[in-house]
Amino acid sequence: MALTLKTAIGSYGHTAALKDGSVKPSGIDLEFVEVSPIIGAFRRMVRQLEFDVCEMAITTYLCAIANGKEFTAIPVFPVRAWHHGATAYNATSGVQKPADLAGKKVGVRAYTVTTGVWARGILASEYGLDLDKTNWVIFDEEHVAEYQPPSNVSKAGEGANMGEMLASGELAAAIGAGKVDSADVKPLIANPTEAAAEWYKKTGIYPINHMIVIKNSVLAANPGVADEIYAAFKAAKEPFLARLNSGDVSGEDQALAKSRDLVGADPVPYGVEANRKALEAIIKYAADQKIIPSSKSVEEIFVKSTVGN
Repeated sequence: MALTLKTAIGSYGHTAALKDGSVKPSGIDLEFVEVSPIIGAFRRMVRQLEFDVCEMAITTYLCAIANGKEFTAIPVFPVRAWHHGATAYNATSGVQKPADLAGKKVGVRAYTVTTGVWARGILASEYGLDLDKTNWVIFDEEHVAEYQPPSNVSKAGEGANMGEMLASGELAAAIGAGKVDSADVKPLIANPTEAAAEWYKKTGIYPINHMIVIKNSVLAANPGVADEIYAAFKAAKEPFLARLNSGDVSGEDQALAKSRDLVGADPVPYGVEANRKALEAIIKYAADQKIIPSSKSVEEIFVKSTVGN
């Protein structure tokens, strides 16, 4: 009898073969629970261990395992994003360059949100912003309830709107505010697409947003399950890559297809070695930003058997 695993993952071109059943892990039935947007599954997994297999934001994962949560990742990364364009600023705030945000209020949905961690890491490492001297204003609960943010993080008032606060100048800048209807609100990093491409060429870092985790009790009771699931994700990606190669691309896949001009033939690389630079960077950023108490090696955050594959 096949092992049935309650699973929550997003619907992407590279997971379609898993979700339609044309690719299956050997001896395992993945029972898909649709959560849309998939971010809604992260808190449910962290707080209730609701799923056996679950997609999760990478900094939620790092924070969760630092707080003893009982799941472990495999090196499958279904969502990537560039973050140079994530930060907008109010031109009336006196900010002329990213480093000028020190001492000012900057909004972000939650302190541990992955886009925020990547964007802050880039602002610090590439543009000289002192993150510890910046006042971060958050608008939502952290996924990991036990996490306590550093002292320079405060919660916005009940019902506050990040975009409105940015437009009014109450915030000097914000990460992930979305479209704000104000002539005063501008991208903090000029020409962000070009800036991200140059950064990638210099560093080799192709940012990871999401990964896949498996409940530790499932791993303990079923030796080899991580390898089978990992193999299935890799197999499911093959028809997606074939479609990209044939030019049969639509919707969200178009952005991934376009990114191949920069990152190469596979725009969603899996495995530790292919992603080591990004993994080392996000772990460092998470430690620097006090999301995890200390740095970790890349190897220790994954199921051991999947590290070399």
